[in-house]
Amino acid sequence: MRQISVARLFESRREALALAHVCGPLDRSIAVAETNLWPADLVGHLNLIHPERVQVIGNAELAWARRQPQERIAQHLDDVFSACPPAIIVADDCELPMLMRQLCEAHDVPLFMTPQSSARVIDQLRGFLAHELAEKVSLHGVFMDVLGIGVFITGDSGTGKSELALELISRGHGLVADDITEFSRIAPAVIEGRCPELLQDFIEVRGLGVLNIRTIFGETASRRKMRLRLVVHLERRMPGQDDPDRLPIHLETQEILGAQIPRTVLPVAAGRNLAVLLEAAVRSTILKLRGIDATQELIERHQRLLGTDGVPD
Repeated sequence: MRQISVARLFESRREALALAHVCGPLDRSIAVAETNLWPADLVGHLNLIHPERVQVIGNAELAWARRQPQERIAQHLDDVFSACPPAIIVADDCELPMLMRQLCEAHDVPLFMTPQSSARVIDQLRGFLAHELAEKVSLHGVFMDVLGIGVFITGDSGTGKSELALELISRGHGLVADDITEFSRIAPAVIEGRCPELLQDFIEVRGLGVLNIRTIFGETASRRKMRLRLVVHLERRMPGQDDPDRLPIHLETQEILGAQIPRTVLPVAAGRNLAVLLEAAVRSTILKLRGIDATQELIERHQRLLGTDGVPD
């Protein structure tokens, strides 16, 4: 179970949202207890169906409450507080209802106030929780920004991953992480990669040792994070090993944190310019994201030619 304390949420978002702690202990936890629950679902507008999440109350909720009988409001609030929500946030610079404060104190529920709009509060907290409570995994490889696409370079030791990364950096691309990359699933189909803080900006190249990319190549050579879009696996061909398909029909993928990421295998051999090949793989991926598939286009040309008895137009 992934969880975070209300105290950490308050400290991290206090300045950005001008949060003020009114009452209640800060040792409550916000947790992802279900496998099908996303962290972003842990915060939202006042909701009686999901009373266990962080409840945000704004002008709309208070205006609705004023139109309801006192008995109905008391019943609704009793339903909410019986589920022990992690926290209550009164937004939109609304006046704090005394009943709300009394209930928070009675049930030991943290209560906060903010002048920010409820929509902004929810948006900020959802983004924060999505990153903090995301599924995470650390994988061995080099993570690069190539033409705006996050590319994870994998391969056995000695295949030249770091040397390839260094050449790509010299061609104007950016380094995210060398050796170890921390991946987080921040949305159902979105995998984000970052570098561990200890290794930020560093790359280790055989024969050269450890290099500080930001110092050597400048600020633009390093990236803080990227969305993973492509895995490029460097493979050293062994004698007798079958060559890869020359015309692959089906897209190869690799599963990372439950998401299927497109994967390309580049055979490593003397004289091959891997940087050019990787850039071409990235350009091809960009075209496929736009709905343009060269392999499928070639197959359709052959089918059209066969449909005309092999006589070209």
